Amino acid sequence: MQLGRLGVWYSADKLKPDQIPSFVGLVEGLGYDTLWYPESRGFESLSIAGYMLGHSKRLKLGSSIASIYARDAFTARRGMLTLRDLYNDRFILGLGVSHVPMVEGIRGHQYEKPIPAMRAYLDGIAKGEAGSEEWPVAVAALGPKMLALSAERSRGALPYNVTPEHTRQAKAILGPSKWLAVEQKVCLETDPAKARALGRKELSRYMGLPNYRNNWLRIGFTEAELDNGGNDRFIDAMVAWGDAATIKGKLRAHFDAGATHVCLQPVHADGDFAARDATLKALADT
Repeated sequence: MQLGRLGVWYSADKLKPDQIPSFVGLVEGLGYDTLWYPESRGFESLSIAGYMLGHSKRLKLGSSIASIYARDAFTARRGMLTLRDLYNDRFILGLGVSHVPMVEGIRGHQYEKPIPAMRAYLDGIAKGEAGSEEWPVAVAALGPKMLALSAERSRGALPYNVTPEHTRQAKAILGPSKWLAVEQKVCLETDPAKARALGRKELSRYMGLPNYRNNWLRIGFTEAELDNGGNDRFIDAMVAWGDAATIKGKLRAHFDAGATHVCLQPVHADGDFAARDATLKALADT
């Protein structure tokens, strides 16, 4: 499997079941290569992938991410291979270690050290299977050690909430042959105050999570810049906003830094699907 240049990242939780087929059709019709979706509180990850694959013909579907605490490695392997075989090799199993509140608070599991936990999980997926190194499995990776593990044991990395500078650093660790599929929030809004307000609301759920906060500090932001929802420099780095030409320039910065694939997450007011669709249409030919 090869990844194309552009994808879309969007949570199915923002949609009602009867809205999913038309959204999938829009993404496919605009020529995006892959539709990525997170581990959901509403839809089970592999089940919703099958539903979306069944409503598309060419579009790839990628979990970004499926938590390693949500299903054991054997189940993830069988689910990935089942979706691959049923839908013409169009499913990518993106895996991540999730976050303590989701693992311990919601699922009631013990959150383990991320690197050993992911390594053991990848071992379980590949155990006894010839050719597993070519399976479409990728890892949500931010820090150097998880990036190195993703290069060693998977097809590549799925960084989230990052900057082109992080992309440059990740590429140096991954090397030329691995996927580097970077998520980037985009907002087709030229009013700075409106764009930043939408960005702060979208980012608010991540601000208290150590995995992201530690990475932001590692790539050059300060604690002060992250306080109170993030200052303007931080928001502008996390959310590419402006007109289509301005946003496209910011997306190209990821490609120039070594990204092999960039998935666009449209940022919009709750329920404003017209803004979402206009954003995806405007950026489809980036």
